Amino acid sequence: MAEKESSEIGRRPTIPTESRDKRARTCATSEERLPVPGFDVDFNDDPPKLIEPEWGDDYDIGLFGRIGLQCHNLQKGTNFKFKRWEKHSMLITGSMDFYVTLEAMDPANGSVFSFQTLLRDQGRSSPLGVRFSLLNIVSRITPIGKQPVDYEWDKDTPAIHEHYKGPLPKWFPPDEALACDSKKYYVVPESELHDNDWLQLLMEVAFFSKADRCLDAYLPLELNSVVVETFEDYTTEAREKLKANNAIFYISYKCCTHPSSVALSGYPHSSTTLAGDHHAVVRKTMDGKPEHMRLEVSLTKKQEKE
Repeated sequence: MAEKESSEIGRRPTIPTESRDKRARTCATSEERLPVPGFDVDFNDDPPKLIEPEWGDDYDIGLFGRIGLQCHNLQKGTNFKFKRWEKHSMLITGSMDFYVTLEAMDPANGSVFSFQTLLRDQGRSSPLGVRFSLLNIVSRITPIGKQPVDYEWDKDTPAIHEHYKGPLPKWFPPDEALACDSKKYYVVPESELHDNDWLQLLMEVAFFSKADRCLDAYLPLELNSVVVETFEDYTTEAREKLKANNAIFYISYKCCTHPSSVALSGYPHSSTTLAGDHHAVVRKTMDGKPEHMRLEVSLTKKQEKE
């Protein structure tokens, strides 16, 4: 398990050109790295062309990159931090595949390095009560040579309990159920709600789903409560359930911003629907394959009617 993480999410300083170039050099190696389709070569163009670094600040691309980075942290026990995304491309193959190259940092030694993630947006599954389904395929330190990618999610794996394959619950069970099955649930103490990258990320994914993927920038969010439901037991501390391979997170949070400051891109939302208190159910599953992780967010009542 990784140590408790300190959150740097939401801090997006402007990096001067000289500093940016210097950071880029720290990610370089003595060997020439071969171009990788999707990450370095865009096949949406004819002929295919190299993807140039942007060092952009688009919120959605940064969010997708952080999901892959956290997948690596959960599986490898690392504590890597997202710094900034470098470049990305998108490929539509029945779903939307986002190839993201980002800059990450290891706080243990201060090293800065290049990191790759591939996230598949699988959209909506109304029969399962899912509004937003994200499948992480790649989460790795940028390799020098070509490395194989396992694009197939193992839906029949015994690594995922049948409980996590059905429809998402609307909300967590009543207090009586929590009391009768306390080993299955973990009510996160308030002291653990904040300064935790993983819970912050789940909250942001839930909010991004509520906003129908239309957020232009990070908005200040605050966790109110989190209940974790998982069949996986812990070794020494109940808080280990936060890192369970398969779990359902019942999240209560607040968007702490004035309604007039909500920025959405091209969707007829009323700003008052995003400011204030919200509930979300997020399911996390892992099929047992390295770098694979799925996050599913439940439909809101409003989205169910659409």
